[in-house]
Amino acid sequence: MRMTDAITSLPPIAILGAGSMGGAILRGLVAAGLTGGGVTATNRSRAKAEELSDLEGVTSVALEENPSGNTDAVASADIVLVGVKPAMVPDLLAEIAPHLRPGAVVVSLAAGVTLDTFARHLGDEVATLRSMPNTPSLVGRGVTGLAAGPAASDDDVAVVRALFETVGAVVEVPEAQIDALSTISGSGPAYVFLLVEEFTRAAVRMGFDDDQARLLAEQTFIGATSLLAASDVDPAELRRRVTSPKGTTERAVAVLQHAKLDDTFTAAAEAALVRAKELAAGG
Repeated sequence: MRMTDAITSLPPIAILGAGSMGGAILRGLVAAGLTGGGVTATNRSRAKAEELSDLEGVTSVALEENPSGNTDAVASADIVLVGVKPAMVPDLLAEIAPHLRPGAVVVSLAAGVTLDTFARHLGDEVATLRSMPNTPSLVGRGVTGLAAGPAASDDDVAVVRALFETVGAVVEVPEAQIDALSTISGSGPAYVFLLVEEFTRAAVRMGFDDDQARLLAEQTFIGATSLLAASDVDPAELRRRVTSPKGTTERAVAVLQHAKLDDTFTAAAEAALVRAKELAAGG
C-alpha cells in the first residue's frame, strides 16, 4: 500500500523555491488532496508566484514583493522543502534557521548538497532528509530517492515519503547511495530520450518521413513502457515474448547485444557517478 493511501492530510508545508520540481511536487499535493494543512510556496519573481496562485490550499509568495517570505513561510510550517539552486542553499539555510518551528522537518531538493551542510547551518538536532526526484515527477510518474539524516524519526520519514509519493514512487537509501541513485533514476530519462532519438533516426533512414518516424519511435517506447507497467513479469520475459525464434526481432536483438549494451550502460552510469562526486566536492 502506498503511504498516500493511508495519509489523508499533511501538516503545514513550506516550499522555498517552487520552480519546476518544487512546483511539480506542489501540484502533486494538490491533486492528491493533501494540502489541508496549508502550503506556502515562495519564488523570487511575481510572474513565477502567479503561476501557482490559483492552486487550492496554496499561498504563493513573490520574494520581490515580500522579502521576508521565506522566513514567514517556515515560521508556520512543519515540513520545509528547500528547492532553490544548490549554490543558494547555504545562504537560505542561514536565513531560515532562527525561524524554524520546533520539530520541523527540512527536506532538500538540491542536487549535490549534503546532509552535513544542512546540519552545519541548522544544527544537529533538526530532522533533515535529502531527496533526489527525477523529471517524470512533472507528470506524476517520477522516482524519488530519499535519504534520512540522523535526527529524522521513522514518522518524519513516513510523512516525507507520503509527500513524494504524490508524484511517483519512492526509494529509501542511505545518503552514500544518493549519487549512485542519481545516475540511474536522475539521469536515466535522458538515456531513454537518447534511445528514442536514435530509433527515430533509424526509422528515417528506413524511408519514413520525419513525422512518421517520430510517431513510430515515440509511441513504440510509450506503448512498451505502458505494457511493462501493466505487466506482472520482468522486462527480460517481455522481451522474450516479442522475440520469435529465428525471427526478425531475434536478429535485431543479437546486433544490439553484440554491441555490448551492458558494458555501455554500466560505463555511462559510472561516468555520471564520477561527475556527481566532482560536483559534490565543488568541482
